[in-house]
Amino acid sequence: MRNKINGDNINVVMATDCGSTTTKSILIQKIDGEYRLTHRGEAPTTVEAPFEDVTRGVLNAIMELEELSGRTILNGEDIQSPATGNDGVDLYISTSSAGGGLQMMVGGVVKSMTGESAQRAALGAGAIVMDLLASNDGRLYHEKVKRIRQLRPDMILLSGGIDGGTVSHVVELAEVLEAANPKPRLGINYKLPVIYAGNNKAQDAIKERLGEITDLTIVDNIRPTLEEENLQPSRIRIHDLFMEHVMAQAPGYKKLMGWTDAPIMPTPGAVGEIIQKIAKQDNISVVGVDIGGATTDVFSVFEGQFNRTVSANLGMSYSVCNVLAEAGIPNVARWVPYEMDEKGLTNRIANKMIRPTTIPQSLEALKIEQAIAREALRLSFEQHKEFAVNLKGVQQERTISDAFEQTSSGETLVNLMALDLLVGSGGVLSHAPRREQAARMLVDAFLPEGITRLAVDSIFMMPQLGLLSTVHEKAAVEVFEKDCLIQLGSCVSPVGKFKDGQLMFTYEINLPNEKVTGEIIAGEMILIPAEYVGCAATFKPGNGLDLGNGKNESIHTKIYGGVVGILLDGRGRQPFSIPSDMHTRVEKLSEWSLATNEYPEEVK
Repeated sequence: MRNKINGDNINVVMATDCGSTTTKSILIQKIDGEYRLTHRGEAPTTVEAPFEDVTRGVLNAIMELEELSGRTILNGEDIQSPATGNDGVDLYISTSSAGGGLQMMVGGVVKSMTGESAQRAALGAGAIVMDLLASNDGRLYHEKVKRIRQLRPDMILLSGGIDGGTVSHVVELAEVLEAANPKPRLGINYKLPVIYAGNNKAQDAIKERLGEITDLTIVDNIRPTLEEENLQPSRIRIHDLFMEHVMAQAPGYKKLMGWTDAPIMPTPGAVGEIIQKIAKQDNISVVGVDIGGATTDVFSVFEGQFNRTVSANLGMSYSVCNVLAEAGIPNVARWVPYEMDEKGLTNRIANKMIRPTTIPQSLEALKIEQAIAREALRLSFEQHKEFAVNLKGVQQERTISDAFEQTSSGETLVNLMALDLLVGSGGVLSHAPRREQAARMLVDAFLPEGITRLAVDSIFMMPQLGLLSTVHEKAAVEVFEKDCLIQLGSCVSPVGKFKDGQLMFTYEINLPNEKVTGEIIAGEMILIPAEYVGCAATFKPGNGLDLGNGKNESIHTKIYGGVVGILLDGRGRQPFSIPSDMHTRVEKLSEWSLATNEYPEEVK
C-alpha cells in the first residue's frame, strides 16, 4: 500500500474490480463539491495462462480509462499519485473475485447453532462456503476426513461451544482436521490457514492438535453465549488471512497489493459493505441481489442485522441447467409468455450451458432467459430466507433435542412487508434491454409486499463503491445514489386471501402535474409513469387485505416513481399463482407484459 489516506484531499479516485473473466475500472472525480462517476473501462482478466499476472488486465483497464478521460494515470507501470491537474489519481483501490474468489470450509459443534454462526461469519467476509462440518451432520469420521481432503479450501473456520462450556465436541472436530491434514488450493510452500473461534476453554487443546500442521489463528468466540453472536473478529481475521495467504499466492497479486491504497477486498464482501452503509444511513431495510453466470449472491439488512448467502449452483450461464433441475421445468415454463413444449425449452437451456457466454439473439430467446432468471432469483431468495434467522436460544426454552436438531435456527429475519428497498445487480438485470423487464423480474421473483422501492445497479460498480465506503464513505454514498443506482420506481401489492374478481385496493396518487385515482382488481397489473420524486398517495386495501398498516387499514404515504414508474400489482401474495393451463397462462402473461410495457407491442 502506498499512501496514508486523507479524505480531505481526495479529488480523483480510481477503483478496479478483478472479476473471474473481466476487470472493470472506474474513475470518480469531485465536481462542484460532490463526487461523481466520470468514466468506466474494462479489459479481460489475466490471472490465467498465458499471462498469469493479474496486473496486465488491470493496466489494460486503466489504459482504457486514460483513453476515455484524456487523463494521464500511468507512468510506465506506476500509478501517478497524488493527482496534479489532468494527471494521476489521489486514491487507488481494488476488489477481486478472480481465481474463484475466497473458498472456505467452516465447522461447528451443532449444525444449526455454532455451525450456522460460522457460516454467517464466512459469508459476511465474502467467502464461498464449500461445506459445513458439524458433530451432528450425519457423516462418519472417515467420511469427514475424506471430504476435507477432497475440497482443498483456501481457509477453514472452526467454531463450537459457548465460552466455559464442554470442550470435548470441538476438540473432536479438531482431531478430524488433524487426521485430514488438509492442503491449500493455492501454493505449495505454506500451511493451510485455520481460524479457531470457539469455546475459550478449548484453546490449548486446539493448539496442541493443529498448531504445528496448520497456520492456526485464535480469535474471540463466534458464539460466546447462546443468546449472543460475535462475528466481527472472525470476519476481520478472514479478510486479513485472505490478503496474506490466498491473494499473495495468486499470480501478480503481490504487485497489485503494492499499488493499492487500501487492502484488496473480496468482491462479494465489498458489495455487502455498500448494502450495509445504505441501510444504516437511511435507516431502512434493504435486500440486494447479484446474479452472475455461476452464482447468485443475496444480501439483506433487517432490524439492523446483515446477512449474505451464496447460491453457488444458481447462475445464468455455467449453472443454468442447475436452475432448471432445481426449479423444475413447470416452474421455468410458467414464465415463458408463449406456447412451447418441454423438449423445446430444455433444448434452449442446454444450448445456453454449452455456450455460456452468449447473449440472446432474438426476443424469443430473451424471454426464455428472463424466465430462467426469475427462477434463479426466487430459489436464491428462498435459500437466503432460510439462512437469515434470529438466533436459536434467544428468549426460547431449550431442550437437548433442540440443540442437536438439524433444522434451521429461529424465525427468518426477512420481512417483506418491512422491506423498503430492493436492489438488483448482475448482467441479466443491469443490462436488460428495457428497465421495465428488470423491474418485472425483481417483482416476479421476490414478490415484495406492501410498498417497496425497486432499483438496479447501472453498470455493476457496487463492489468498488463498497470498498470505497470503508475508506471514504462520503464519496462512495454520493456516487452510489447519483450514478450507480437506477431508481426503477415502486411496487404496491397487498397481502392476504382473496377471490377472483375481488377488489384488491383503491389508489389516489398526487403526481407533480395531476392526480390519478382508480382501483385494482385481483389478477390485474397497472403501470403509472412517474418520475423519482416523492408523491403523496393514499391506498385502501380490499376486504381482508393488508398493505402495511394492518387488514382493511388505509395507508397514507409518500411514494416514489422512477425510470419505470409506479407498479400496482393486484396478483396477490398469499398465495401467488399463475394459471397452469398453457393457453390461459400465455394470455395472462401477455396481459401483464402489455400493462407493464415489458415487451412493447411494436417489437413483437
